[in-house]
Amino acid sequence: MFVPHRERHRTDRIGWLRAAVLGANDGIVSTASLVVGVAAAHSPASDILIAGVAGLVAGAMSMAAGEYVSVSSQSDTESADLDRERKELATDGEAEHHELAAIYASRGVEPSLARQVAEQLMAHDALAAHARDELGVSDMTTARPVQAAMASAATFAIGAALPLVTVVATPPSALIPAVIATSILFLALLGGFGAHAGGAPVIKAALRVTFWGALAMGLTAGVGALFGAAI
Repeated sequence: MFVPHRERHRTDRIGWLRAAVLGANDGIVSTASLVVGVAAAHSPASDILIAGVAGLVAGAMSMAAGEYVSVSSQSDTESADLDRERKELATDGEAEHHELAAIYASRGVEPSLARQVAEQLMAHDALAAHARDELGVSDMTTARPVQAAMASAATFAIGAALPLVTVVATPPSALIPAVIATSILFLALLGGFGAHAGGAPVIKAALRVTFWGALAMGLTAGVGALFGAAI
């Protein structure tokens, strides 16, 4: 009896992990940048907090809607391709068999063996075989709009709440450096977590996330200071 060797892969995490990291990163960067920009314009603490909370709510809803629409478009495309493949299998199964065998042969399988593999896989589940090897669609990578939307909205709100906690806990005189410092720390932790969950280099991911986050906050602070001085 053949016993498969079990290996632990992280590909099945791609959908929710991408949406979660994107949401949390955007929540931290956009809210911290908004807070720093408003603070740099010499606004009262109450106005800074209101702007941050409004940014949290608007950003979370925007992330959810954007993820749902974009991933739904991917899902619609996958469904259309699968419907087309289902019709082709029903009307011209022989051509589909040759097509699948050619795919295996192009990957290095001996042609006669490729035909046998294609025949056996199609006998088991023809649509699944073509979806996986011809279209690149599988259970692990298929689009899940609701999952992506919920993950993005929730993690955006969590990420955006972190700079707001700093705003509440920090005196106005130290607000800007405190928000920048804590946000960079949060971004580094987020980058490291995302890399660890995905099996990627932790330090490289943390540095990449913190660099772009610091750049965004720095530019926003400059704009806020410029308009604050002008006003």
